[in-house]
Amino acid sequence: MTGAFGAAAARRAADAIRGRIAAKPRVGMILGSGLGGIADAIEQPVRIPFKDVPGFPSATVVGHAGVVIAGTLAGTPVVALSGRFHMYEGHDATLAGFPTRVLHALGAEILIVSNAAGGARAGMKPGTAMLITDHVNLMFRNPLIGALESGDTRFPDMSDPYDADLRALAKRVAKEQGLPLEEGVYFGLLGPAYETRAEVQMLAKLGADAVGMSTVPEVIVARAIGMRVLGFSCITNLACGLAAAPITHDEVLETTASVAAQLQKLVRGIVVKL
Repeated sequence: MTGAFGAAAARRAADAIRGRIAAKPRVGMILGSGLGGIADAIEQPVRIPFKDVPGFPSATVVGHAGVVIAGTLAGTPVVALSGRFHMYEGHDATLAGFPTRVLHALGAEILIVSNAAGGARAGMKPGTAMLITDHVNLMFRNPLIGALESGDTRFPDMSDPYDADLRALAKRVAKEQGLPLEEGVYFGLLGPAYETRAEVQMLAKLGADAVGMSTVPEVIVARAIGMRVLGFSCITNLACGLAAAPITHDEVLETTASVAAQLQKLVRGIVVKL
């Protein structure tokens, strides 16, 4: 299955994008539910619908625009995906990680990922910005299964998937901007159902700070092809079972909208120092 969304397919997709953008991007970004507004900071943007990119299905989740946006951010050429592909939509893990391959094929050396997540520990309240220090893959799927792709490491080292130097830079910029920035471990689950109360209690005991349904496949692929990764979670709600009221996706989008401007400023401040 990997070949359908492997290195050769990524090159074809990148060629389709490259013909419409002005410069080779240095930074690639994948933006989660409600966080596509971060791309609003991109200057002289070129917008390419997912349907125009070979191998990209249309985005189906509310809050995901389904568009590739290329331009400059703080003078640095960047390309961003406003939307992503989730396995809970029925996609294979290889497709969930495919956008990373495309961004790399375009020339991006650094991948910045963001997501909306539920807070699983005390202090991770709605509206919190969290710097991802590590993740746990409870999706029980891996986008690297299959034939070894050209340029991939067969057994990528995942001991430090989120680049230590980039994390240190993010913390410095957040301090300069006066932005409270928590740090924590992101647990990736398959979804699409939110967790039960018992599951959240288990995850917290296992060390989860935030839980979500994305990001992990993208980061695994990034490490296999040698990209440096920086990740953020927007804590949109208390994980299911920790709050009195049921969780809704509308609530998730409402909270991300209030945090997106802060993350936009933070990401811009980071990119200018790269």
